Amino acid sequence: MFLESKKIKLRAVEPEDLELLYTWENMSAFWEAGNTRQPYSKFALKEYISNTHVDIYESNQLRLMIVDKNTDNTVGTVDLFDFDIHHSRIALGLFVAPEYQGNGYAKSALQLVEDYVFEFLKINQLYCHISANNEASIKMFRKENFIEVTLKNWIKTKSGFDDIVVFQQFADDYKRRK
Repeated sequence: MFLESKKIKLRAVEPEDLELLYTWENMSAFWEAGNTRQPYSKFALKEYISNTHVDIYESNQLRLMIVDKNTDNTVGTVDLFDFDIHHSRIALGLFVAPEYQGNGYAKSALQLVEDYVFEFLKINQLYCHISANNEASIKMFRKENFIEVTLKNWIKTKSGFDDIVVFQQFADDYKRRK
């Protein structure tokens, strides 16, 4: 199965995830990195959850919950978005709740997402934008052999402008690694 490893599984968003998503989406410390400008209401999140049944080819996005298989705790989310069928690429957002970081969940989720994107969806390119200050994520994407390009002064922060590192993985490179 594409969405499961020894450590984690990726599953669809369920109505029971509302409180967790409400907490995570409203953690203002992460807003700069995610381009969020305002809090999310429970109403908006309920509407989002009620529409998650729409196919990725129609909605151009997919959110999955990261679940630890040993504890059954939901530890984070994977977002696939900006799905561009014509150019055969999709963006990735990866979030692991602070209390679960450093346990390999992000790396496991990234590997499952690569399998899903390249083997099931047959997409050419998976990419993501990472703040140049996010050393742990940068290290992980480098270990996974993603190509990197730096965009200077890409995001506005409280202290000025910060760089973003764009990481790209291509289907051919992924297949050579497998």
